[in-house]
Amino acid sequence: MTKPAGNPFRYFNSSPEVIRLVVMMYVRFPLSLRNVEDLLFERGIDICHETVRLWWNRFGPLFAGDIRRQRVSRMKGLRHWRWHLDEMYVKINGEMVYLWRAVDHEGEILESYVTKTRDKKAALVFMKKALKRHGSPEAITTDGLRSYGAAMNELGNREKQAVGRWANNRVENSHLPFRRRERAMLRFRQMKALQKFASIHANLHNHFSLERHLVDRKTFKERRSAALAEWRLIAS
Repeated sequence: MTKPAGNPFRYFNSSPEVIRLVVMMYVRFPLSLRNVEDLLFERGIDICHETVRLWWNRFGPLFAGDIRRQRVSRMKGLRHWRWHLDEMYVKINGEMVYLWRAVDHEGEILESYVTKTRDKKAALVFMKKALKRHGSPEAITTDGLRSYGAAMNELGNREKQAVGRWANNRVENSHLPFRRRERAMLRFRQMKALQKFASIHANLHNHFSLERHLVDRKTFKERRSAALAEWRLIAS
């Protein structure tokens, strides 16, 4: 596990355990800053909602980066890897922007990228970013947006593209947790904030995605305990 230089908690009076709990609660669950403040107060932890904002902005990228590095190193060598690409609308101050997302065949969110347009240039930057970090998949499923085909022609992997009416349901369903979180935050006001939160949320969602609907109760509890134990090591 890659550790940052020095102790990231050295300038904070609160314990790393409390900071870790605050970041997980705010990013993982559809709670507002004040919801997190109230829930912590019930447990004897008295912090301001602005402290919640400071901590997720300061430590969220640190924790998410550690999760991403571990998962990329484990998954980069996989064969028969299929990606699903899609873009979703997000409103910022009344203006529509696009959040591009890449999801693998198991529902892992690989990459998130925010742009003002959804043309060939935006698709090309997004795909180059995903390919550089995660390697090349066996197949790439997209919707009918022509920007994907134009970008893949330039990248030289157009033969890997698959387009189907319901073939991209995997990535469409992956938008739902982010939409719930977006509503709780009362939308975004800057593209920079959207990009930052989308990346952090994707990595924490991957880490705690336990597929409880596919396994029995015992297996789910074992996976949940393992995910929490790994989270304590990542964020310690």
